[in-house]
Amino acid sequence: MEAVLKNLASTAELLAVAAWSGEVERWDKQTLSRAFQWARYCEQLFSRFHNNPAIRRCMEKQLQLTNQGLQAAFVGYIEVSFSDLSRCQHLLLLGLLRNPDLPISIMKILFDTTSPVNTKQSECQDVTSFCSHIIQCKSACKVLSPLTCLSAVDADAEVQAVMLMERLDAVLSPCSEACRTEHILDSALQGFEGAPGHFCLVIAAALLTKKNCAAQSASRDFLLDWLQKEQRVLQHMCSALPPTLIIDLAKENLKFRDAYWDLLKKWASDMEYSISEGDWVQTRTNPKVSFNRLTEHFLGLCEIYEEAEKELNALKISDGDFDVRGLSVWGDLLSALNKLA
Repeated sequence: MEAVLKNLASTAELLAVAAWSGEVERWDKQTLSRAFQWARYCEQLFSRFHNNPAIRRCMEKQLQLTNQGLQAAFVGYIEVSFSDLSRCQHLLLLGLLRNPDLPISIMKILFDTTSPVNTKQSECQDVTSFCSHIIQCKSACKVLSPLTCLSAVDADAEVQAVMLMERLDAVLSPCSEACRTEHILDSALQGFEGAPGHFCLVIAAALLTKKNCAAQSASRDFLLDWLQKEQRVLQHMCSALPPTLIIDLAKENLKFRDAYWDLLKKWASDMEYSISEGDWVQTRTNPKVSFNRLTEHFLGLCEIYEEAEKELNALKISDGDFDVRGLSVWGDLLSALNKLA
């Protein structure tokens, strides 16, 4: 029993280090794997002894002593209770995500999107599978929970968006370096190179998370600034995601609305009228956007942004104020919008 109590204390200390210590900067794949092994060990202890009053009291006393020492060592330390042992791996993962010193290399291991998701609990033994299992379970809960309206963002993307925002909340601080936080987003982007559409859904869901604290507002602002710099991501978002979802983003975020408006004008400017096709076509923009699709985007934005139609009229006038089809993209856009209105 003495060895069990010693291991219990060591695992509680491990959880504290994962969440509160800069030591995680030195962690590698092997260290991470061992940490989750110890967390699983504590879950097994809970499963084995939670119905044994005598042993449970001994373990609770050990946790109390360990918590006292850790509270003195780490400012803001949250006590680990006996019941917490049943979800020790989850606590370890949350602690790591909230630690601003967690290295990118560990983040990539935790959320390796190239690995298949295991559905059987017995298969969720390695770190990456455990994280995938959590995402899968939370996604299922979200899908099955009563919803007042249908969301355009799938459950997996929403769960990953929450994790992304929690990570940004942890890293962003008044003294943090912007380049370090950008590195997190750049690394996440690399991880989704094979599935850019899903990555755009994650970004959209992150921007639509409710503002409930100053940290999340700072994370959202940082994400918007990063998105304005990463024009290819913004272009892919606006071309691949449903226009209704993009309009929701524009309603919630003025920065996004302005960036979206500038992008639509760029798309229109890049169009030339094709006599053979009898329509406006893209000449430089990638991915390509049809004139009908562009009109749909402008229509949605004009409904929430009063200045949009005024600016379109000003652009039409500066382009010669033509009403003949094929001479001015701005004139043809306004004509199409008036027919749809």
